Order: sequence, then C-alpha cells, then structure tokens
Amino acid sequence: MNDKNREFNPLDLNHIDWTKSDGLVPAIVQHWLTGEVLMLGYMNAEALALTRRSSRVTFYSRSKQRLWTKGENSGHTLHVKSIRADCDADTLLVLADPHGPTCHLGTTSCFGDAVQPPLGFLAKLDALVENRKTQLPEGSYTTRLFHEGTRRIAQKVGEEGVETALAAVAQGDDELLGEAADLVFHLTVLLRARGFGLADVARVLVERHG
Repeated sequence: MNDKNREFNPLDLNHIDWTKSDGLVPAIVQHWLTGEVLMLGYMNAEALALTRRSSRVTFYSRSKQRLWTKGENSGHTLHVKSIRADCDADTLLVLADPHGPTCHLGTTSCFGDAVQPPLGFLAKLDALVENRKTQLPEGSYTTRLFHEGTRRIAQKVGEEGVETALAAVAQGDDELLGEAADLVFHLTVLLRARGFGLADVARVLVERHG
C-alpha cells in the first residue's frame, strides 16, 4: 500500500516522512500530566529509535551535528511516556515526565513558566499529594492528614463541602473560591489515601460523557 493512501495511525512510528526536512522532523515535547509545552527539538530516525529504546528523549542537534540526549550534562532528563505522529507523519508529539527544569535558564518550559494550561496545576497538586503520601515529610499538613487516616480526611472533605455550599449562598466570590480550593485539596488527599488520583476521576467523567 502506498504510504500516502494508508489508513492513518498516529502510533505507527515506522512510517515517518523523513524526506521534507533533510531527514529531520520537529519533535514537540509536552508534560504528560499538565499539558504544558516543554520544548521543541528535532529528531532523525536514529534519535527516534534511541528515544524509544532508552525512554529518554534524544534529539539530533543541528548545531552540534550529532545525537543529543536531553539532560546528558545537566541531569535534567525527559522520561518518555508516549510518542505520537501527526496526521502527515512529519511531526512528533512526545509526552514526557521532566526530571528537573527543561530549560537551561531554569524554567519548567523553554517557553517560560507562564505557558502552563490553567488546569495544569491540578495535575501538579495531585502529584505533590502523592509524593507526600510516599515520603511523609515532617511538618507537612498533608502528612498529618495521612497519619490521621481516611476517616478523618473524609470528615474534612465533608466539612469543606458544607463550607463551600454555605459560601455559595451566603458569602462573596472570594470566599466561595477559597472554600472550593480547600474542598478540591482535601478531596485530592482523600483520593490518594484510597489509592486513586484526579486522573481516575477524570477517566470516569470521560466515560460518562462518552
């Protein structure tokens, strides 16, 4: 079958069109949880193969004229979660878990720290709560909640739910948003106490919507 007439499959990385830019294709790297665009690089076939084999994002450096694994000097690597091609099979989208800042200037993204999607922080919060459950650092309010147990956390969710409802009917916007933030935080802790995260709730919502 001619490649141009084949049924498109964004997960099929064996039919990338390397001919348009002298053997290179753009590779957009996106945070796998928050959706934040981290950086743009270029891959050739060898860089893509090494990226898939090592699960570490590797580019072809046009300035150095060689393969370059992100973080090979700084240690700030990008761990691959998935790779997809676009509809023309000439651009790659890499979902990755960054270990350290992506940019050499110290920011999470090479486009600055203001490019995180508005709801992206919820994913960071969820990951932070998960880390608190694993590490249980002393002096942390979240650690104290985990020590107190699921029943106490559930009680806090109930209290914050009531306070949110009351704020909605009897207080101003700032009070409502503040109580809602408390509710979302404690709900996140409760989910993690039971071994779940916000992504599990999102999956249920997606299934209901479908």
